[in-house]
Amino acid sequence: MAIINKKLISLIIIWIIIVLLDYYYYFPYFIQPFIWFFTVLVLFILLIIQVRKIIKERKKISKSRILKFSTLLILFALTFYNFYKIPRKIIEKIDWITLQNKRNEIVNEVKNGKLIRDNKLNNGIYKIPFEFPVLSNGGNEVWVFEEKNKKTVKFWISRGFFDSPQSYFIYTENPADIKSIDELIKKHPENNWKIKENWYRVLETF
Repeated sequence: MAIINKKLISLIIIWIIIVLLDYYYYFPYFIQPFIWFFTVLVLFILLIIQVRKIIKERKKISKSRILKFSTLLILFALTFYNFYKIPRKIIEKIDWITLQNKRNEIVNEVKNGKLIRDNKLNNGIYKIPFEFPVLSNGGNEVWVFEEKNKKTVKFWISRGFFDSPQSYFIYTENPADIKSIDELIKKHPENNWKIKENWYRVLETF
């Protein structure tokens, strides 16, 4: 039983690490789907193995076997369902709560002109100092817009790949951007909402 528990604990820890790495995009964005598929495939194979063992031991199924099967089933469901949708929502909530003050510091640097532009880019993207956990996923960069001295700063939650949706924590004081986001919230409140004054969570589709 102790060995099984250790294996289960190891499996859960590995899965948590994979989910965290996926959320913070330490995997290159173009290979993320392959990492997800490989994780789903491994969990599915392990589930099939457990099902076969349960059938074989059906006359006397041990508690450890049920525990192992249940754990694999839960991890498989959480992984398979819309690319880690449930664990990503939980991580996103924790991420915002724990890092909102540091994101405010970056916004203040933008307002005061202290944020140094990444010289390699010339489209409003700025590189911010690396720290863990990162403040903007997919490269720790922020997207800055300015119109009539009104700033908008986007922190990536999901960088996306090809034409897939991207999600952001957005700070904006621009009335036009606020109006646009408010309309988006009305149309798709499940993916877009106001967090607090000037701060929004937005899913951008192409």
